[in-house]
Amino acid sequence: MGWLQILLGGLVIIVSISSLFKFYSAGFFLRNEDICRHVYGVGDEYGGFDIKALSDRVGEVLNKLDSLQEKLESAVQQMEKNKDVLHTTNITKLEFKKYLEEQVIRPLYSAHISLRLIRLPNPEGIRNSTMKEEPLINTFVIEEIRKYITPKESRIGKINMYGTERIYNTIGHACVLYKKELEEYMNYDIGSYCNDDWNLAQKLMFNGCDPLPRRRCLTRASKVYQKPYPINESLWKLPDDRNVRWSNYQCRNFQCLMSNNSKRGYSKCVGCFEMEKEKLKWMITNRSPVDFLISEILAVKPGEIRIGLDFGVGTGTFAARMRENNVTVVSTALNLGAPFNEMIALRGLVPLYVSLNQRLPFFDNIMDLIHTTGFLDGWIDLQLLDFILFDWDRILRPGGLLWIDRFFCNKKDLDDFMYMFLQLRYKKHKWAISPKSKDEVYFSAVLEKPPRAI
Repeated sequence: MGWLQILLGGLVIIVSISSLFKFYSAGFFLRNEDICRHVYGVGDEYGGFDIKALSDRVGEVLNKLDSLQEKLESAVQQMEKNKDVLHTTNITKLEFKKYLEEQVIRPLYSAHISLRLIRLPNPEGIRNSTMKEEPLINTFVIEEIRKYITPKESRIGKINMYGTERIYNTIGHACVLYKKELEEYMNYDIGSYCNDDWNLAQKLMFNGCDPLPRRRCLTRASKVYQKPYPINESLWKLPDDRNVRWSNYQCRNFQCLMSNNSKRGYSKCVGCFEMEKEKLKWMITNRSPVDFLISEILAVKPGEIRIGLDFGVGTGTFAARMRENNVTVVSTALNLGAPFNEMIALRGLVPLYVSLNQRLPFFDNIMDLIHTTGFLDGWIDLQLLDFILFDWDRILRPGGLLWIDRFFCNKKDLDDFMYMFLQLRYKKHKWAISPKSKDEVYFSAVLEKPPRAI
């Protein structure tokens, strides 16, 4: 009798385990999202799919259909109120055709196109079958943006020269926050002239939509563009006014940009367009303790300073002076109310159009010198400054010089900024602090990046 009870108990345990296994297989013990994946067959291969973007797009289509339904119902209700008039009113076929086109067909077509533009994950890759959504593809409606961000596979079906299966064109992550502005920027006829909208592009860059997508339209230039001056003249001479498109500036010529004009349209680097004043920078001996001479800095590393980066706001004067000393310097520039990029280029120098938002487009350990002035001041967030300094450290070679030129901040913040500049343990060659006002100070330094054994 005891053996029979044990046998029956064993059978009960086996049946119970079997039942539990079946319940588990059916998904009864899973969380809600796991049940959804289990029942509807959505596996891990869909893990990269942007459900929110898809949901937003479907919601957009539903809103269009709701709007169309409300319009039609409103029209029917209006007719119902005026039943007596309907029998006596004649509507022409042309008017009826126009009503259908504008109030019915066009909204339906718009909703239809929106549905057509939704992209679901496709098997990715030349050699595998994993499922992956094309990034941001369901976020934008303008077809040119979608074509740009769609990954491009090798035409011959093999791994490309970079060792990847697809080329992903880059776009700033904050572009999704400025969808309307970006779609305006990318709304053009392919092969025709672009809109004169560099200021819109710069606004997008400042707000984190950087890098911007490439465009397939022809950039506009001045209709009366003249041959630039030869290099022996252009360094210290104002360019020809006709070589700049002035439509998005307050001024219409270079003379208007002089510091004595209160309506010049910019506030950073006042006086930068006055060449006689610019010639004196980094050259005069009667100066403040925080004003270092170029000759002094080059003497720190005789013969070693060959290429560099000037990170600031200006018209390229630092690069011009360094060119006279056989040093090639690239100048960062933004058109903050004045044509800084055009001015630098017309002087025969190289402007680099970048904002604080992005990683510098240079490889590691290549620059002999980084110079910064007039841009990074006490307004800057410390964590942002931290990222910028480490990026400068990345491109500066061992033994290269970091020249901090007339950085200014509030006295009470000086210790915080000193820590930021000294945390990389650079060697001090020059170090000077001078009062700017009652509450502010200037700070200049020349620091050398140490060798780092790995």
